[in-house]
Amino acid sequence: MENTDINSFLNYYKKLRERTNKLIAVIPEEYMDWAYKPGKFTIADQIRHISAIERYMYAETVQGKPCKYSGCGKELADGYENVLKFFNEKHQESIEIFSRLTDDDLQRKCLTPGNASISIWKWLRTLTEHEIHHRAQLYIYLNMLGVDTPPMFGLSSEEVIQRSSNNF
Repeated sequence: MENTDINSFLNYYKKLRERTNKLIAVIPEEYMDWAYKPGKFTIADQIRHISAIERYMYAETVQGKPCKYSGCGKELADGYENVLKFFNEKHQESIEIFSRLTDDDLQRKCLTPGNASISIWKWLRTLTEHEIHHRAQLYIYLNMLGVDTPPMFGLSSEEVIQRSSNNF
């Protein structure tokens, strides 16, 4: 999918973030520092990572600036409320930057941290893929912990099967 209109991208991204927010809203505070094994991202790390990459890598590079991402550890935000505040603040900062882009800017090239030249519209597409990837990890983490998670598009898989006309 090619993004040729910044407002269309921003509307799409807003809906994507709403689905991420619904999932984050069900995370119990006591699980924020949980990881499935030592050395892997905790739930809080995942949330900080989504927002720090968005702000310090994607939002910087679309402005023609170098990446400032330096990790997703507790030094960015520690504790349930602080992690959620960081997540929301960095997203708002990023949206303000993305909102300044024009449709013509989407065709411009930016330089990724790996020194690849890429059209800004393609770079923003990878931003959405990145968030979806980490949201899926959060779904798995929460399911491992027995936390009920919201369906992404209104119905769970089981509900779709139940309503399907293909039930034999």
